[in-house]
Amino acid sequence: MSNLIQRYPSQAPLPLSRAVKAGGFLFLSGQIPVSASGDLIKGDIRAQTKAVCLRIGETLAAAGASFDQVVKATVWLSDLSHFDGLNEVYKEFFGTNLPARSTVVSELVLGVDVEIEVQAFIGDSH
Repeated sequence: MSNLIQRYPSQAPLPLSRAVKAGGFLFLSGQIPVSASGDLIKGDIRAQTKAVCLRIGETLAAAGASFDQVVKATVWLSDLSHFDGLNEVYKEFFGTNLPARSTVVSELVLGVDVEIEVQAFIGDSH
């Protein structure tokens, strides 16, 4: 069974995988706004959402996938007032291939304003 599951380790000092490939799906851990070097991005919601989407794109690419293959996204916002700014940037990355999505408002780790988790369909892994 373990040969059907591939884990992509996280560079963060946390007990989680960056992503897990299982069957025909790729599950990404929630991504907060950090730079490529891991520094926290504390700009406005557009800057934070762009950083999140860039990191998601890097993880998708590392697993041989792309935004076009994302079928589900869950978005957490620290405040509903960020909804429009999030959507502006989100559309730049997902284009017209929009996944199913849930958006919730919650207090977020490290005081960031956005976290996004996605699942992608990558096909049969057999």
